[in-house]
Amino acid sequence: MKFNILTLFPDFFESPLKSGLLGKAIESKILSFNIIDIRSFTKDKFKRCDDYPYGGGCGMVLMPEPVLNAMASIKTCVGAKTIVTSASGELFTQQMAREYSTEKEITIICGHYEGIDQRVIDCADKEISIGDYVLSGGEFASLVIADSVARLIPGFMSNPESVVNESYEDELLEHPQYTRPSELNGIKVPDVLINGNHAKIDEWQKQQRLSKTKRLRPDLYEKYILKQIIGDKIL
Repeated sequence: MKFNILTLFPDFFESPLKSGLLGKAIESKILSFNIIDIRSFTKDKFKRCDDYPYGGGCGMVLMPEPVLNAMASIKTCVGAKTIVTSASGELFTQQMAREYSTEKEITIICGHYEGIDQRVIDCADKEISIGDYVLSGGEFASLVIADSVARLIPGFMSNPESVVNESYEDELLEHPQYTRPSELNGIKVPDVLINGNHAKIDEWQKQQRLSKTKRLRPDLYEKYILKQIIGDKIL
């Protein structure tokens, strides 16, 4: 898969794209990243890419011309998707990551300032937020999106089975995990995980996932329960 990332700060990506699984996937050519400097496409001699918003208001807005010129410079494959990172966008989910993992090419435009000129957003396929909070720049969000999508691509993970029972895969959070030693500072690993009875382990993990999701993410828990009810009616 190929990621095109349009940014005001190309240096931001140097270390992350050389580290961990992302770095290994790039070395093995499972992934490729094309980092494009938006400032290279401005006609302003000071490389300025922002201006005051029409209608007034605080802050600045990322101008459309340099971004659209940067987009036009990319030779994308047919059907390639374009994403704009924005605090006001649609919430990014595991389901969305799964859908994007089947694409051959994705372009991510990193939002900045008070936002991007709407004419740029209108040219994109989707406006995405990674959470209900505001970041200083879309570069952080673009890495989150790219990593979440990439790890679902065959060959990215050394153990592909590890993505099957993760948090959000079926609306539930992941159960608690333990490793050696079996006792630390008087706190023991639950006996059920040590006795070797896989049926009981599976049941314990399921109950832990349910209780954890209900406690920490009641919205997901309600969604899970609703799916079970609908599924039962369909059956």
